[in-house]
Amino acid sequence: MTIHLPGADGLLKPYTPRTEPLALSTGAPFTSRTVFSAAHVVADPYADVSPDSPAAVDWDATLAFRRHLWSHGLGVAEAMDTAQRGMGLDWAGAAELIRRSAAEAKAVGGRIACGVGTDQLTGPATASLPEIRKAYEEQLALVEESGAQAILMASRALAAAATSPEDYLEIYGHLLRQAAEPVVLHWLGPMFDPALDGYWGSSDLDAATDTFLAVIAAHPDKVDGIKVSLLDAQREIDIRRRLPVGVRCYTGDDFNYPELIAGDEQGFSHALLGIFDPLGPLAAEAVRALDTGDAKGFRELLDPTVELSRHLFQTPTRFYKTGVVFLAWLAGHQSHFTMVGGLQSARSLPHFARAYELADGLGLFPDPALAETRMKNLLSLYGVAQ
Repeated sequence: MTIHLPGADGLLKPYTPRTEPLALSTGAPFTSRTVFSAAHVVADPYADVSPDSPAAVDWDATLAFRRHLWSHGLGVAEAMDTAQRGMGLDWAGAAELIRRSAAEAKAVGGRIACGVGTDQLTGPATASLPEIRKAYEEQLALVEESGAQAILMASRALAAAATSPEDYLEIYGHLLRQAAEPVVLHWLGPMFDPALDGYWGSSDLDAATDTFLAVIAAHPDKVDGIKVSLLDAQREIDIRRRLPVGVRCYTGDDFNYPELIAGDEQGFSHALLGIFDPLGPLAAEAVRALDTGDAKGFRELLDPTVELSRHLFQTPTRFYKTGVVFLAWLAGHQSHFTMVGGLQSARSLPHFARAYELADGLGLFPDPALAETRMKNLLSLYGVAQ
């Protein structure tokens, strides 16, 4: 059957959905790369979404989605940007998410790393550096107590309070010295969060990179790796080549991930990606090809997914979460298309239509008929007759 999808020009065009999904298998963790999917949260569809209401999460569906990712051999990066951290999910909700997901990981033998930030610091006043350090320490303690690996996330509060690169060196140095196990450092660019412009003490990326690398060089034994989310492949490669031996680079580049993971004669990136939430099973199949030394097969599987990723992460990039949750609904991982904070309204109908078309073309939906039915239901809500 044909479905008529609206384009950005307002015109409908016919599209014939596929009838069978890709045949993808579950399996053990990978041997050639360490791969995390940053996972979304499933909202409680009956909860109040007013600005003053706390985030309400459907815990059963949220944890079921993490089991889905683990079943394909992926690690879960928890309470990150993809989970609407700082965009609907507050610290109280993130803390509960970390506790529950870490316990679930332990129960099923899944790998998990969790975001450590400062988002308990709220209000209009700028926090002081000691307050920021204390907030980081509180979250680091919770993550370590849960048994998860820590990911030191970029802090809006630190971006607002820091007056020099030395402030970053002091805060991060203190945290790394007290971390019980090696952590992942996360550099999130302003395209994902405008409040992080000028992170590491400068809007000049070369100067910021030097400060970032200085933090790592001072504590290489406490840094498992770095996650770079700047959507700049060459900068990531340059940073990767300057890392101390033993410190990994986890690509966070949702535009150029196939080439970065495949690598070159001087090295490669591991992965910690939001796009691996909807791509989980297909990404896992690709990495398993890489495990056997089949770089060509890896690229043949993953290269065609870049168009979908670039579509979901188009500007304003921070709203990519809406497309991720939309595809999870179409794929049957949740019963509704509702997001924490009502963020399902952040993208347009033509955006959703194109996301559906691209994902269906890749064979991402386990039940294409269900995805088609749900897409038609959404179209009808917008007054688009079929």
